[in-house]
Amino acid sequence: MGPFLQPDYAGHDKLLGPAFSFLIEHPSKKSILFDLAIRKDWDALPSYKKWVELGWGIHVEKDVATILKENGVDVDGGAINAIILSHHHWDHMGNPQTFPGSTDLVVGPGFLQAYTPGYPKNQDSTLLETDFEGRETSEIKFDENGLKIGRFHAYDYFGDGSFYLLDTPGHSIGHMCGLARTSTSPDTFIFMGGDASHHGGEFRPTEYLPVPKELNPAAPKRRGHNICPGHLLQDINPHGSATKPFYYVTSLLSHDKEVADWTIEGLGEFDAQDNVLLLLAHDDAVVDPPQFDFYPNSLNDWHQQGVGKKVKWLFLGDLEGAVQAKQGGKEAFTWGKYP
Repeated sequence: MGPFLQPDYAGHDKLLGPAFSFLIEHPSKKSILFDLAIRKDWDALPSYKKWVELGWGIHVEKDVATILKENGVDVDGGAINAIILSHHHWDHMGNPQTFPGSTDLVVGPGFLQAYTPGYPKNQDSTLLETDFEGRETSEIKFDENGLKIGRFHAYDYFGDGSFYLLDTPGHSIGHMCGLARTSTSPDTFIFMGGDASHHGGEFRPTEYLPVPKELNPAAPKRRGHNICPGHLLQDINPHGSATKPFYYVTSLLSHDKEVADWTIEGLGEFDAQDNVLLLLAHDDAVVDPPQFDFYPNSLNDWHQQGVGKKVKWLFLGDLEGAVQAKQGGKEAFTWGKYP
């Protein structure tokens, strides 16, 4: 965790997580994807040698296109109108070439100037030139005097309030999040967080959503870890607070740390709303064990099923080791020397 998030908590020294891709099916029969996760042939990427040197463990069974085809989606026939990329990083880009040229790419403001052309035209690029060949790529232009949702500039993608793109900079140039309406009466939404944050402890707790004194019903164990009572967690919080987040993002995980901090604060404002389910692109807390039914099942009824309340505090299981260290008279966390 150290180079990316601070402080270093006892017993939690690694970032581990999935890579999510979201399928949004509009009533007009226009279907889009938000992010493409990791391509199966990730060893074809320019950064492959670096990952081997770092000893990163990356496991991909299938490309997103293959998963869709196995579930009856006519990918080759153009059933996916567009792929929206939260940002340029390899674990979100997937392999656009597994989709036909009729499937457009949609990126955030400044993306193309900052990150194209791809490799090999630009030997320093982390992207492949083939990612963009043979298809239209367009940038979203947010109107700074127009629509805002929360603190973020927003773009009504379909023009009917069913799906919004949010301007959420900081992690990278042109980073965007998605906000999909999942029901009306009541209005409920899924917030697709991309890499605006990498761990729930970056934007939880807040003054709007303090650490609960108890969880009722009790949260399930994650990899054998319990979620400790609120007062014990407050003792290991760097602020000794029930309303301040547990983690800070470092500049090594940010294009602009000051802006990234501002965006993360905005995530906390959305997350405090009962009708918003905030899912980060690498949210380990909801997959092991699975906390809801994944694709091909729909998440439209997440609110009715109580998914939001069930998953909100699961990340606290990562801090059980720190609580035990504190109770044993040892340091619960340490600060690394990272910017």
